[in-house]
Amino acid sequence: MSRSAAAWNRWLGVGLASCLAVVTLGLAFTGRLALYINPSSNWFAIPMAVLLLAGAAASFLLPLGAEADHGHDHADHEHGRRGRRRADGTHGDDAHADGGHRHGQADRDPARVDPGRAPVALARSAASRAVAVAGGVAASAVSLSFLVLPPAALSAQIAESRDVGAAPLFAGADVVSLATHGDTADFGIGDWASVFATATDPDSFQGDAVTLTGFVTPGEDGAFDLTRLVITHCVIDAQPASVPIRSTAKGPATGTWVEVTGTVTSTASGSLQVTATSVKRIPEPKDPYEY
Repeated sequence: MSRSAAAWNRWLGVGLASCLAVVTLGLAFTGRLALYINPSSNWFAIPMAVLLLAGAAASFLLPLGAEADHGHDHADHEHGRRGRRRADGTHGDDAHADGGHRHGQADRDPARVDPGRAPVALARSAASRAVAVAGGVAASAVSLSFLVLPPAALSAQIAESRDVGAAPLFAGADVVSLATHGDTADFGIGDWASVFATATDPDSFQGDAVTLTGFVTPGEDGAFDLTRLVITHCVIDAQPASVPIRSTAKGPATGTWVEVTGTVTSTASGSLQVTATSVKRIPEPKDPYEY
């Protein structure tokens, strides 16, 4: 294996992994790792990033291409040991071993086995290399982009695209029980979305005071939805939670972060909504997700 090929292979392995480890530690030190994973997973992600960098540093003790040479040396050693096991005919053994070696090379060379298949084999080999290089370049571009681009939260457009048309249930029966007894001071949008979706007695929540923070998404019947993305493990599994907001003022533009103060009310159809007394525009919070 050439030095350039060995260096490329090492970059695709150790290099790209090191980039992601550096990004992970950088986000952790700046308090922005929560933009990508649930903070409850920090205990695992941060030590693993440190361990990966330590392993990357140790990999420089291994010469370039040594991993490929190891397999070749091992094969040569086994070949020599099999030759020494034969008790007679040193020249015959050598010739047989050498002939077997040449025969193995011929088996691996399509041009020697069937010259007519050589162009096809070469074309497939070239196509495989091209695909491998293209994949490596794409992976490098993605990894390096994390180093140069500022971290950003998922957008309102992504929240809309992940809307499945039904309210995902982010909380269990205990949350609904707390809401029934008025213990809602720490409720977020995900909690209230679950309550709104599962309430069997909407009147029991009538008049409950709420103060919620989220971004605006389109609603129905003149209302707008207050939305937050809820993460279980990382942004890949983020799902939107929304509660309908009824306000006398015109709703802000989609994607605008607002703080809504109001009360829970039931509609004529028996569904729940928040009737806002105040809709205040705010900057995007440092931690834009719920967990």
